Amino acid sequence: MATDFDVEFIEDGDREARFLVRGITPAFANGIRRAILADVPTLSIDTVRFVENSSVLFDEVLALRMGLVPLTTPEGEFDEDDTVTLAIDVEGPATAYSGDLVSPDPQVEPADENIPLIELKDGQRLEAEADAVLGRGRDHAKFQGGVAVGYRHLQHVEVGDDASEYGEDESQIVRGVIEDGGDLVATSEFGHDLTNRYPGKEVTVEDVPNAFVFHVESDGSMPVDELVLRAVGTLSTRADELREKVSL
Repeated sequence: MATDFDVEFIEDGDREARFLVRGITPAFANGIRRAILADVPTLSIDTVRFVENSSVLFDEVLALRMGLVPLTTPEGEFDEDDTVTLAIDVEGPATAYSGDLVSPDPQVEPADENIPLIELKDGQRLEAEADAVLGRGRDHAKFQGGVAVGYRHLQHVEVGDDASEYGEDESQIVRGVIEDGGDLVATSEFGHDLTNRYPGKEVTVEDVPNAFVFHVESDGSMPVDELVLRAVGTLSTRADELREKVSL
């Protein structure tokens, strides 16, 4: 695998980030995207045992809702066959939220506390135990730590002469990030229209070879930078496994 590449963050947050990677091929960029979506293990509720469910929803529907609640997943703390058992006990009149799922492990808890599970009327109750296990997005979408992952070419902008005063004043829409004189600028800053940033100028836009801007959103199971690092780590592991098999 190629290791001679540069990474520069444009926007950096726990749940959402945008970063530029130079020196990779389109195939490798797509490999990173697929690994973020499919190969990073996360914890998710897989089995639910109901003690009491007198709500209007069937057990199966509530179990599905619990399974889709993202859980924080510390790196290297759990193996594939490990289980974390969470509990919930809510009595109406009240709304049962994801935050009502109580975990015995402070490292494993709902990534969001305000996801509604069910509205309980007076006299209704929800009591259950839920087993969370490690899984990958390629097995089920509930294990997918990256909820939105995309990339596009970095675009270089060359500003030329003044535009013809007799020409049509048409919008020039671009999306993503442009490179202008060494600066990286998100197109959202000027409404994605180059005529707003360079009024009255002739502008040429070209893709920068082997330079891609990634936009990644995490479900909260882990920060975005950790999600990306784990994904790249899975690519390295799979490449080593392939090298070993080929060399046999």
